[in-house]
Amino acid sequence: MKILVTGANGQLGNCLRNCSERGSKDNYIFTDVAELDITNAEAVKRMVKDNDIELIINCAAYTNVDKAEDDAEFAETLNSDAVRNLAEAIKDNDGTLIHISTDYVFGKEPYNVPCREDQKGTPTGVYGMTKLHGEQAIAASGVKSLIFRTAWLYSEYGKNFVKTMLSLTSTKPTLKVVFDQTGTPTYAQDLADTIFDIIENRRYKDNEGIYHYSNEGVCSWYDFTKMIAEIAGNDTCDIQPCHSDEFPSKVTRPSYSVLDKTKIKETFGIKVPYWTDSLKTCIKNIKANEA
Repeated sequence: MKILVTGANGQLGNCLRNCSERGSKDNYIFTDVAELDITNAEAVKRMVKDNDIELIINCAAYTNVDKAEDDAEFAETLNSDAVRNLAEAIKDNDGTLIHISTDYVFGKEPYNVPCREDQKGTPTGVYGMTKLHGEQAIAASGVKSLIFRTAWLYSEYGKNFVKTMLSLTSTKPTLKVVFDQTGTPTYAQDLADTIFDIIENRRYKDNEGIYHYSNEGVCSWYDFTKMIAEIAGNDTCDIQPCHSDEFPSKVTRPSYSVLDKTKIKETFGIKVPYWTDSLKTCIKNIKANEA
């Protein structure tokens, strides 16, 4: 079985590379824009056909939430049009598309209970809207697919909130972080492990649909930062909570986007790690890599 991974140089893509080391590594073709431009429908079709791809894992996305407000056309191209290209190409090969989506498809409504998979999408900005359009493109194509919505992704790779706050809390005497946006951090390696196990056991077959995955638990960005600093031993920074309107932005971020994970746990029998446990693992690895 040949598996195409797009966006392979991002956080989740790199974590999937780790997973492939313990499985059928030769089955995976890891690509980023240099190897495959997924906005080019013909290039995608050739890649899928020439390599007899049975499964695509799409980790590619336009993820700069603020910049998307000024770059809506390209965000739509990458988050929706390119997804349609992947869906149509793998459908022609009678294969399956695994696509990564986001909690940002929610947010406009004042939710106070975890969001379920069948809940109506109400995005608050261009990023969330284009990701929702990507999901809709998959549905319209009729391809066999699994969509994993996730949230607050971090890892040892690239730029992310954890790495930024590790730096800031170790160098700044004071720091303000918003406390009125609530969700759940997700360690990208945990999500990659889940996807990898589903693939290796071929449990993606006959289990098509939308699934939510984040780590267990709930926190604000302020709580998240406090825990990052505590685990790292950065105890000299005075971290204070603040309202989100103290940091003006072109987009309104979801104030509550906790994901209900009942469906994925029941369908695949998985146990989801608690967010602080995974955070400790990630920070330990980051520090080990710096040594």
